[in-house]
Amino acid sequence: MNTRTLEKWLSPKGLLWASVVVACITIALKTLAWHLTDSVGLLSDAMESLVNLASAIFGLMMVTVAAMPADEDHPYGHHKAEYFSSGFEGILIVVAALGIMWAAGRRIFDPQPLEQVGIGLALSVASSALNGLLAWVMFRAAKTHRSIALEADARHLVTDVWTSAGVVVGIALVSYSGWLWLDAVVAIGVALNILKEGWHLIWGASQGLMDEAVEPEVLAQINTVLHNLSMVHEETGADHTHLVRFDHIITRKAGQRRFVDLHMHMPAEWTLGRAAMFRANVEQSLMKAVPGLRATIQLLPNDVEAHLDDPLDVN
Repeated sequence: MNTRTLEKWLSPKGLLWASVVVACITIALKTLAWHLTDSVGLLSDAMESLVNLASAIFGLMMVTVAAMPADEDHPYGHHKAEYFSSGFEGILIVVAALGIMWAAGRRIFDPQPLEQVGIGLALSVASSALNGLLAWVMFRAAKTHRSIALEADARHLVTDVWTSAGVVVGIALVSYSGWLWLDAVVAIGVALNILKEGWHLIWGASQGLMDEAVEPEVLAQINTVLHNLSMVHEETGADHTHLVRFDHIITRKAGQRRFVDLHMHMPAEWTLGRAAMFRANVEQSLMKAVPGLRATIQLLPNDVEAHLDDPLDVN
């Protein structure tokens, strides 16, 4: 496999296609495990894999939309589409958790003996290994591509792995102790765990749609670049009153993109050409330090302040 093909498969779209394939395989394995054992714990595991499939398909659709270039109706691009994927996946996880709790609640009062436990557990472990490997690859790619859709799918796959681990331990304990009701208790515990993960995804998506600020480490990189640029100008010999300074730094993130708006104050006697050249230098430095960043810089003389956060401005 050449480098170009590898990069294609490690892209958000390629990995979500892989997630669809893996979800189909794990559904088959876990459904067979449930059919052989009649374990409600393994049934809950299979139900979560169905959610994995639906989430991966929807995530693939949203990543495709997010990659579309900016147009007249969406001049800032379509990057926020990934938040819909994360929120949708969170909702599906919550629905699956409630379904698992309903099925397990009935089984507590009507426990059933388990059959062919060894084969069922082996199938569950095999499917978990596939999910764990894919999740590891997706987490690394999500960090590289700054893709919330990939991160959401990877988190769900990790939850699936922990779900399967809990189910395996629970069924092993049922076989060892003979306490048939323990199978349902394990399923309820699994449901509570994935319910928590679903809420986490829904909350993260809602914050992204409401223009949440960039991560603290990204803001620190931006501030470091601006500070260094001020220091460089100081070293040119200009006195303190002629230093370039930056303020009103506001950030937001939208999918893979990061945005920063700020004011750059400079000596009033600078020509427009000189100010524009320095601003271009600031923009290039910021984008080099933070890949995917888009900067909007307003030029102001040192003795002028603009208060754009005045509540009267919204009227």
